[in-house]
Amino acid sequence: QVHLVESGGGLVQPGGSLRLSCAVSGIIFSSSDIGWYRKAPEKQREFVAITTKTGQIMYGDFVKGRFIVSRDNAKNMVYLQMNSLKPEDTAVYYCNIEAAWGQGTQVTVSS
Repeated sequence: QVHLVESGGGLVQPGGSLRLSCAVSGIIFSSSDIGWYRKAPEKQREFVAITTKTGQIMYGDFVKGRFIVSRDNAKNMVYLQMNSLKPEDTAVYYCNIEAAWGQGTQVTVSS
């Protein structure tokens, strides 16, 4: 059974940075495409980024060079480095593999 655990969220001022982590177990990590999504109150879930088993990386249109997704196949970890954060980035951030989701980590961008 796939198990995903996100961490690293918190409160940050506009323009600040956070690094989210996702610990993965129960699956062959190096053979998995792993995505980051976010859900803000009263908004639809939104695609943030994905790192694929073939090394491809894609980002949602809103990212505009501010976020960097990476993976460590030796540690079964995926990371999302978020820079130049804006209040509209406030959301619960989730990692995803196929039908499996983590519990999410709250990111709040506010002064």
